[in-house]
Amino acid sequence: MASTRIREARESDCGDIMRMIRELAEFEKLSHQVKISEEGSLVVGYGLYYFIYSTWTGRNVYLEDIYVTPQYRGQGIGTKIIKKVAEVALNKGCSQFRLAVLDWNKKAVNLYKFLGAQDLTESEGWLSFRFEGEAMRELAGR
Repeated sequence: MASTRIREARESDCGDIMRMIRELAEFEKLSHQVKISEEGSLVVGYGLYYFIYSTWTGRNVYLEDIYVTPQYRGQGIGTKIIKKVAEVALNKGCSQFRLAVLDWNKKAVNLYKFLGAQDLTESEGWLSFRFEGEAMRELAGR
């Protein structure tokens, strides 16, 4: 396995990240939802996270996406990305690290459980919802 370095993204990585976003969307059968664009081809994985706030536990981090290009999977890169996000979360005073995964992505589900994540659907019965498009406009009275 070639040496892998996990680091924060730079502006020059945007093309590579966009390429992987398109690959992820294709993998998740959601290519039609990608509305952003850029070109590139060197970076082999990414984790897109942001900070959120919990009423009970304060500042948390949410991992929106994690992706490793197919030819580099199985080399521990995804685990390294997850560990880096956990490190960032702890350094920023976060009490939790949250993420969501499609129920059919059993490899990811198993990895997250192996790494110690709790399945909140199983343990607490949480369901995930979203408003978008027309439903969001109607809700806002527009």
